[in-house]
Amino acid sequence: MKKKPLINVCLFPAAGYGTRFLPATKSMPKEMLPILTKPLIQYGVEEAMEAGMNTMAIVTGRGKRAIEDHFDVSYELEHQIKGTSKEKMLADIRHIIDKCVFSYTRQIEMKGLGHAILTGKALVGHQPFAVILADDLCVNENEGVLSQMVKLYEKYQCSIVAIEEIDPQQTDKYGIIAGAEIEPGIYRVSTMIEKPAPEDAPSNLAIIGRYILTPDIFDILQRTKPGKAGEIQITDALMEQAKSGNVIACKFNGKRYDCGSIDGYVQATVELYNEMKNN
Repeated sequence: MKKKPLINVCLFPAAGYGTRFLPATKSMPKEMLPILTKPLIQYGVEEAMEAGMNTMAIVTGRGKRAIEDHFDVSYELEHQIKGTSKEKMLADIRHIIDKCVFSYTRQIEMKGLGHAILTGKALVGHQPFAVILADDLCVNENEGVLSQMVKLYEKYQCSIVAIEEIDPQQTDKYGIIAGAEIEPGIYRVSTMIEKPAPEDAPSNLAIIGRYILTPDIFDILQRTKPGKAGEIQITDALMEQAKSGNVIACKFNGKRYDCGSIDGYVQATVELYNEMKNN
């Protein structure tokens, strides 16, 4: 009998406006910005599938219908290209559509990542789940970041966050953790601060857009008060879990591109294009 995956649901908060890419994102979701021939969110879905997940829960907002349309069959288009050389270009997305279940809900107001995750509660239910922020594009030839995190979840059975070392002067752009290193590159988190000034940061270990969360996070988020900019921060909720030793941070193997910034988006496009040409 095939082993049932411990984590089956991946949540994608995708309601943000993508203002750094205006005017392109005025009518197109930032998650649909293409890197080569695939939109950012498809890379995230493929990473989740590699980690054994087949239920994709997507928190959207106004103007995000293109995401739903992308993960659906386009009968007119497929009819037009049937039997041509272009038909194979849809093979990857058809495989995703055939293998995964997609569900959607709307975040009516933009109140932060913590609020977006809480909005997805009805889609997730009472079970551990993964979270991918699609504008953090992570690549690894051998094993995806989420697959690495699932193995850690199997071992520690608590919330897991992916981290990387950043320039200490950039801490005010990230959630920053500190803790005891319990094995190489793996930390039991003791402190977690959202976007601290460099002089207030406990380390230069920054959380990036990959999480595995235990279901009690929803109850914690419901009683978490708004923090910076009046937003409900997932960092504050995770800090509650960390007080009981229930958050593990891992330095992942692979490379992350911050495709929420123009510099990172261009870098990802150029480097993945060069890699494609050389293979």
